Amino acid sequence: MPFFTPITLRAAFWRHLEQLRVSQLPRRFQSTNPSPGPKPSDAAAKPKPKPAATEDPIPIGSGTPVAPVPLWLRLGPLTRAGQAYARAQRRRPWATQVVTSLFVYLAADLSAQRIGGREYAPERTGRNLVVGVVAAVPSYTWFIWLSRNFNYPSHALSIAVKILVNQTFFTTAFNSYFFGFQALLAGDSAEEIWDRVRRTVPVSWVNAWKLWPAVTAFSFTFVPVEYRSVFAGVVAVGWQTYLSYLNRQAEIEEEAAAAHGKVAALPVRVEDEAHLRGDAQKRGVAA
Repeated sequence: MPFFTPITLRAAFWRHLEQLRVSQLPRRFQSTNPSPGPKPSDAAAKPKPKPAATEDPIPIGSGTPVAPVPLWLRLGPLTRAGQAYARAQRRRPWATQVVTSLFVYLAADLSAQRIGGREYAPERTGRNLVVGVVAAVPSYTWFIWLSRNFNYPSHALSIAVKILVNQTFFTTAFNSYFFGFQALLAGDSAEEIWDRVRRTVPVSWVNAWKLWPAVTAFSFTFVPVEYRSVFAGVVAVGWQTYLSYLNRQAEIEEEAAAAHGKVAALPVRVEDEAHLRGDAQKRGVAA
């Protein structure tokens, strides 16, 4: 009987084949051949693609909305000058306001004297500049305070309250200061100063309602904070021209009243002298 039979050989062959198949399984798993699915380690290490930007900084196409550029940023040299002024105001606000007031009050006084048609008086210009320099910082501080207060959910209500507060308190105080200080610098007495304020402040306060409410509403609605002084300064040139002209008219009326008082006093002295002469003649005739 042979030691190896066909059945024995077949069994040994299949056992050896099974061992080979089992031994090949780890090698197939670690094979470098590309597999149809992604490996776990590769999926973790591979960076995820960045999501596409939801907004392109450069609008492309007619359907993309573009924010309109404000008017004051499209004026070329004027825009650059305004931006330089805004930078100066952020760095040195008080000094900037003092220099601005000098230019505003100088232009206003020259305009007022030109409108008056009289000979140029440099002392008037000097008084006007002193008035402007003293009022520069308090006026700037007031409008900064006004912009930070009375801000309600309703924009219309906020603007209305700001206008009312500004016209009631600031306009009254500033006009009284302007005309009273002008009279004080001119050397008037306390009675004359009060008379100047009494005759000029009411009419200027009424006329202020015709201009400054619209200016205040436009400024607080459309003009940025750093450009409000420039905008108000341009308007203030015309307004200070009016105040300077009104102050000059008051001075002319005072001069005319003083001259009329002197002229009116002369006939009294002449009549007294004639009366004395008549008495002397009567006494001479009686003698």
